[in-house]
Amino acid sequence: MLILHSVAVVFSPLRQLFLLLNNVMQRSEFHNKFDTSGPVILPVIHVVDEDQTAANIDHVIKAGLKGCFLINHDFGIDAFLPVLEAIRGRYPDFWIGVNFLAVTGLKAFPILADLDERGVRIDAYWADDARIDESAVTQEEAENIAATRTACGWEGLYFGGTAFKKQRPVDTKDSARAAGIAGGFMDVVTTSGIATGHSADLGKLAEFRGALPDRPIALASGITPDNASDYAMVDCFMVATGINFENDFYNIDPARLSQLVDVCRDMGKRHD
Repeated sequence: MLILHSVAVVFSPLRQLFLLLNNVMQRSEFHNKFDTSGPVILPVIHVVDEDQTAANIDHVIKAGLKGCFLINHDFGIDAFLPVLEAIRGRYPDFWIGVNFLAVTGLKAFPILADLDERGVRIDAYWADDARIDESAVTQEEAENIAATRTACGWEGLYFGGTAFKKQRPVDTKDSARAAGIAGGFMDVVTTSGIATGHSADLGKLAEFRGALPDRPIALASGITPDNASDYAMVDCFMVATGINFENDFYNIDPARLSQLVDVCRDMGKRHD
């Protein structure tokens, strides 16, 4: 058993050894990677095709941001992979993360490793459900995912959904325990509001931060230029509807994105 900031968590002996021998991602390291002291903005692009994806990435780059996430909301992984390969070819140095909708790392990490072997670098993987069970004594599913990641040798960042929208509900009183467990299995503990476009409960985020004072936390729903400053305890905003054109699920509004960038830049200045 490990005690993580007053949260008692049971990890397997192998997982405990891994955590002791490997440096886990720290908040400062995460912010340094993206060269910002304020929240890191990672726009989420719901992919339609290569050209639509590229047009949105161009908006992200023009806004001065260093990365984004791509998600296959409307089609399967097999149709998604050629788009990823084409986009990596067009943007060889841009930071790209992916979400393979409705699968866990058990399936995703081997795919990512195969892409890497073919020269298609993916910098991060985001799972809506990292299979963290705050009610269980041990974390068999999360352990299996971690073992798969290690066996594949893929070295990107893992953003793992915890107490996440459209997944198994987690009681607010168990938020700290869920976050504490999650911190042992991923680089960036990632949570959300109750649904797409819905802001997250501030009390829940406070519990997450209390359990993980030195680890990066990402928020993947409900962020807008108007409410972003309420979430100063969060390290990363993964945002789609809050920066898209009104009633448009697929395309970034450069003006709204610019507003969010300005807000987060001001948040960083206050932090400094």
